This record gives sequence, structure tokens and C-alpha cells, in this order.
Amino acid sequence: MLLSARGLTRRFPGPRPAAFAKRPVTTALDDADIDVREGSALGLIGESGSGKSTLVRLLLALDTPTSGTVEFDGRPVDATAGARSLHWLRRQTGIVFQDPYASLDPRMSVGRIVAEPLWALGIEGDRRARVRDVLTDVGLEPDMADRFPHEFSGGQRQRIALARAIVHRPRLLIGDEPLSALDVTVRAQILELFALLRERDGMTLLIVSHDIGIVQNLCDEVVVMKDGRIVEEGPTEKVLLEPQVSYTRRLLASIPVIDPGRS
Repeated sequence: MLLSARGLTRRFPGPRPAAFAKRPVTTALDDADIDVREGSALGLIGESGSGKSTLVRLLLALDTPTSGTVEFDGRPVDATAGARSLHWLRRQTGIVFQDPYASLDPRMSVGRIVAEPLWALGIEGDRRARVRDVLTDVGLEPDMADRFPHEFSGGQRQRIALARAIVHRPRLLIGDEPLSALDVTVRAQILELFALLRERDGMTLLIVSHDIGIVQNLCDEVVVMKDGRIVEEGPTEKVLLEPQVSYTRRLLASIPVIDPGRS
């Protein structure tokens, strides 16, 4: 198993309502178990506030769990370790966020943005050549490395974000709502890039999405979350066509389905 978590829980203390009163606690994630098989594509779905992004942050050691454990390729992930101690995990993982503009530093050229993981992780070699190669991989021209984010469309910016996420050749690529800010035609193009990375490079995918059509077309397995808990999981076709819990049925009925193959 490439990535496994057991009993992941994350609670946040709220403001104290009055002197000597007990401080309320909000549970964002409650006793979650999850497995991501190497080479697979796992979809994570649920309403806003269901705990999806919290789970992703804990899996990547971007936040510390209240309780529970995470392992990557059998190695324990210690979120309390210093940044340098987690370089091994950063080397193995990449993430693409929802907003392709907010996730890019407008003061940096595209070349610097894409190369940033290579410098941060101390990856040797011809970094300029690697940046040119990965820009080509995501459908951009290599000479675009000298331009700045504001010069690009939303779809191109997301390609830049994807290039940065894969420039260091991670084994696991996580997309946290990576297509929701894009129009339908661009979604289909970026979706094809994700599928290509999996097929060509054997990359494992973990996709968080509100769009059931994206999950249906890209993912082998799906996990359904509600109120910080995993309520259903299994092969994508089975869960989406034969949901076993009422929440999944309501979720599937309420979320608009966008076919990525349509423009």
C-alpha cells in the first residue's frame, strides 16, 4: 500500500464562551481509515465541510492529527517533525490546489515557480532542462518559462500548477478540487493530463472533487465523507451505481454531473 492512515482524527478548540466555561471543540475529522494503492486513482467526495481537505492536509503532514497514524510506503509520517525531516515525503508527493492563480506567486516567473520544488528539495541535475521538459508535458511551450502568471489564462495557470506539482517526479499526485475553477472544455483537457500521468508514468492519484463526473471518469475507487467521517467506500462503479448508504444516494442526486468529454 502506498499510503495508509488509521484512526485519523482532527479536533479544533473553539473560543472560550466565558470565564471558567469549558471551551467547545469542533471535530473536523473523526477516526478515518484510508488506503491508497500504488498506481490507483482514488476519488474523495462529499459536501463542503465534510472533512476532505482536512484529511488531505493530514495525509501530507501539512497539519498534525489529534490522534491516528499515517504511513507512506510503510514509513511512518511524523507531522511534528521539522520541515527538513519531511523532505523525503515532499519528494514523493505533489499537490494541485483549486485556484490556479492564488497558488502561483505573481512576482515569480513561470520557470522559477515550476523549478521551486527542485531547489527546495535539493534535487540535482539540469533544472532548466527539467522545467522545459515538464512544461512540454503539460501542453505549454518551453519559452513560456520567462513569462509571469498574469499573462496566462485560467487553464494555462492550472497547467503551470500541475507542472510544479510533478517536476520532481512524485509517486503520488493529489488534486484538491483541481478542476472546479475551470470551464468545461479546459476541465476535459486537464483531466486528460491527469489520466496521461497515471498511464505513462505510473503515478498514483488522489482526487478531491465535487464533480461526480470527474471521479467517475478518472478514479478506480471512491471514498464518501460526511461530517468528518468516511461513510462509504469501494470501487467507483459500485459506489456510484449502487450506493449502500442514504447519504451517498442523496449526494449523488444533489450534485450536478458534468461530463468531462463534452464541450
